[in-house]
Amino acid sequence: MKRIALSLLVLAASVIAADHDIDISGFAYDPDTLTVQVGDTVTWINQDSAAHTVTADNADFDSGSLAQGETWSFTFDSTGTWDYHCTFHPMMTAVIIVEDSSAVEDLSWGGVKEQYR
Repeated sequence: MKRIALSLLVLAASVIAADHDIDISGFAYDPDTLTVQVGDTVTWINQDSAAHTVTADNADFDSGSLAQGETWSFTFDSTGTWDYHCTFHPMMTAVIIVEDSSAVEDLSWGGVKEQYR
């Protein structure tokens, strides 16, 4: 029984929203491709001396101008792929891929019992 309770705790933790950081440095986003789960929050940190933006190609989000040392965060609440760029420096591009976190694990009692058959 302790093993099942521990498994529930571990599985529940795996679907809790996470935070991710993307550095803006050297006129690039690092990483330039990031896969996250629905509900996760991504924070961009401008390390460059130049101002930058984080602007979705489809206009779903836009950070506005970020000066050196400034941050901006966005929580992704649906699945999909978001290409984004810096409006000041169009050669700066990157992508966020958002996957369905509910498909990660079956947290039902039946799903946990099935693991131990």
